[in-house]
Amino acid sequence: MDRIRKQDAGSILRAVMCAFTAAFLIAALFAPDLSEIFSGLKRICLLPAQLTKDYFKPEIGSISGSMLNYFLVGAVCCALMFLPGAKVTGGTVLAYFLTIGFCSYGMTILNIIPLMLGVAVYCLIKRQSFGKNLNFFMFATAIAPIITQVLFYYPTVGEEPHLTLLGVVLALVIGVVTGCAMPALCAHSPGFHKGYDLYNAGPAAGFLCFIIFAILYKTAGVEAPAITATLGEGNRAFVNVFCIILFALCVVCGIAINGGVKGYGQLFMDSGYKSDFTAKYAPGLCVMNIGVYGLFILLYYNLVGATFTGTTMGAVFCMLCCCCNGATPWNVFPIMIGYVIMGLLNRAGITAFAVNAQAIVVGLCFASGLAPITGEYGVLAGIIGGMIHYCLVTSVPIIHGGFNLYNGGFTAGIVCFLYVPILEHYFKSRSQRKALRR
Repeated sequence: MDRIRKQDAGSILRAVMCAFTAAFLIAALFAPDLSEIFSGLKRICLLPAQLTKDYFKPEIGSISGSMLNYFLVGAVCCALMFLPGAKVTGGTVLAYFLTIGFCSYGMTILNIIPLMLGVAVYCLIKRQSFGKNLNFFMFATAIAPIITQVLFYYPTVGEEPHLTLLGVVLALVIGVVTGCAMPALCAHSPGFHKGYDLYNAGPAAGFLCFIIFAILYKTAGVEAPAITATLGEGNRAFVNVFCIILFALCVVCGIAINGGVKGYGQLFMDSGYKSDFTAKYAPGLCVMNIGVYGLFILLYYNLVGATFTGTTMGAVFCMLCCCCNGATPWNVFPIMIGYVIMGLLNRAGITAFAVNAQAIVVGLCFASGLAPITGEYGVLAGIIGGMIHYCLVTSVPIIHGGFNLYNGGFTAGIVCFLYVPILEHYFKSRSQRKALRR
């Protein structure tokens, strides 16, 4: 254990992510529909990936096929972490969990390839090492569903999947454009949300996907596919058992690496504003927060009665992604309250979606990116931020045709654009109040 404690945070977190990837393969082998593992994976890769498609649903994929997809995509992400010059930080943890989170609804081992190739082209153009752009290889996959669409279903809609030369060319062009644009757009995004959206790549991917969608369909006069959700019944036992074991092990390992829980209280109460926990806190505390935050997320979804589809499982990991980059149960809980309030209003006929509706379950996942608002402006500000996000998240997909997997992160960026200037104008932030007390 002493040898592990001497490792830097990057090495420890890289090992944790490799362990998660291995766990997905083990889960695939223990899935209740193991006989469908390869046929399920094939269906996942060929059928439309536009939001929202539940890969657990037998007609679309299978639980075992989805878990194999998690493993394959995770293995690619982990391999990138070993490239020369690659530095694993809180941003890398965010990129990894955000990428694998979509492996059960929207992302496949096939549709990420052109996008990652695009980042490789960017590296060659800029004469930078692949390792230096580690996170962008993963963030570029945000618009993966549109790759599946152009490969097999463009320009016709509703036919059987068929690979065309036009589709391959379009996929490669979109991949290069995305790979070259995302680093620049992500660098500019903080100016849009002022650091209050932990899903920094959300606005970048949202606006980029909006442009690509407009060119492919509106400008070209091609009929766009309807945005429809295809959901199964889910498997509560499988998802809960898998996640509880993983997250509990993270808590135990974190405590062991840290030599106790000392220091976790400070991390727990961190504002989350422009925070990289891997730089601010001991590695063991970061691993511990992965587990604590993961169990917290799982508890919430069980309490609200979410259906544990592939989409819900994906939302758990997408929400978990900010655990080393600013999110803790403390600063996310008020945002959850905002969502619950709006969900309860559904019972009175005031709002359209219950708190456990699939769209809202996923929406809350990305609303958690507003955690710095809670940290800097207090609980009430976080609750209101969650309520605003609830109102917007189901209306945004029409802008990008449902092809942007970071839809909720894009929505969080819009919330910040509208809400943060008002907070700054009328209230003092936590940082400002501290400065005044000195």
